[in-house]
Formats: sequence, structure tokens, C-alpha cells
Amino acid sequence: MTDTHDQPAPQQGETYMRRIRSFVLREGRLTKGQQHALDTYWTDYGVDYQPQLIDLPALFGRDNHKVLEIGFGMGKSLVQMAKAAPEQDFIGIEVHKPGVGACLADAVAQQVNNLKVFEHDAVEVLEQMIADNSLDTVQLFFPDPWHKKRHHKRRIVQAEFVQLLRRKLKPGGVFHMATDWENYAEHMLEVMSQAEGFVNLAPDSRYVERPEHRPLTKFEQRGQRLGHGVWDLMFKKES
Repeated sequence: MTDTHDQPAPQQGETYMRRIRSFVLREGRLTKGQQHALDTYWTDYGVDYQPQLIDLPALFGRDNHKVLEIGFGMGKSLVQMAKAAPEQDFIGIEVHKPGVGACLADAVAQQVNNLKVFEHDAVEVLEQMIADNSLDTVQLFFPDPWHKKRHHKRRIVQAEFVQLLRRKLKPGGVFHMATDWENYAEHMLEVMSQAEGFVNLAPDSRYVERPEHRPLTKFEQRGQRLGHGVWDLMFKKES
């Protein structure tokens, strides 16, 4: 997850339409375990970026429900979701190498085999490697809020990015967002409410309760004890 509270991972960001990057790629220091996981398990779990479409059913050896998460941070929640739903296939994208290494190590420890990961910019992967109408769910959990007003334009949830996701989602596919910044939640709601081809799944056309399949993170539990809010948004592709 793009959890800005419990790890220092840079966030996936908008590189839209030739092309501004909103994240700063800071490699960080790899632990021995993370480096070992990258060296040992990348061939099993990793997908190298290349500017050509990838056959997702062939990648997983089956054509099941496909979930793609943008910016999985250290990967604990992504691995947890994949383990809890072995009938689904999960794809994670993250630019932070230590997070990718940690995710691989955790996937091996949890004996998860329905997960593939990219270490690359999410927009380039989506544009170049993911076929249109191929994803059932796209997840964006706790992205960088760019909380200063002058930086709001760097937030990943913008109209052009949403329409890119619309192309990649199957009809009926869902874009699921979560943030602990109320201002960003309001921004997400505004952008998505104006987005062509999407319908809000919240009964009141605002926010949904956290679904059981999204794990409760440690920072989220800590925030709840302190009275902090978390907002989930789920929008379905109608057309």
C-alpha cells in the first residue's frame, strides 16, 4: 500500500500524458533480507517493465479475477489480500525497491503464489503493458496526499489518470481508493463524481465502509485510537 505513515516509500504518481512525475524515487537502503528476496525470488514474482502488452492469463496460468494495486509500500497488506483470496490474481506496482524486496520476502514466507509485482512507474505499466478491459479491480490505498494546496496538482487521482483506469478496467470493474486525509478524500470524490463512465457504489454517493477484504493496517489502527478518520471510495465502471 502507499502507506505514507509507517514506511518511507515514495508514492506512485501521475506521469500523465508526456509526462510529469509526482514521486521522487529514493532507493533507500536495502536490508540483507530484502536484497536476498530480490536476488532469489524476482524470477518467480517479478515482472520486468517492457513497452509491450503482457498476456495476464498466461502470466498467471489462468484467467481469474484480476486485482491491481498501485503503490503497495512494503507489501504486507497486498500479500495478506492475496493469501486470503487464492481464487483471485493480484498485481502490485511499486517504485520503492526496499518495499518490493520486503513484499517478495513476505509472499514467500506466506506461501502466496497468486501475486506478481512490478518495480516501475504505475502509469507507464498501465499504458504500455496492461491491455484495455483486462482488470476487475484497481486499488489505490493511502497515496501521497500532497497536502499543501500548491501541490494538489501532483495528486495521482486526476481526471486523465481516472480515464486511463477506465480503459483498463473491465465493464463492471471497480476502482477502490482509501485515504486518511479528509481533504484528499474530498478531492477524490469530486474527481470521481465528475468522471465519465463511473458510478459511485456508496449508498449516499459519498464514501463506503471499509470492506472486509481491505486489511486494517497498523497505522490505521493507531489512527482510529487517536480519533483519526479513514475514507474509502469505490466507483464502478459503467461504460
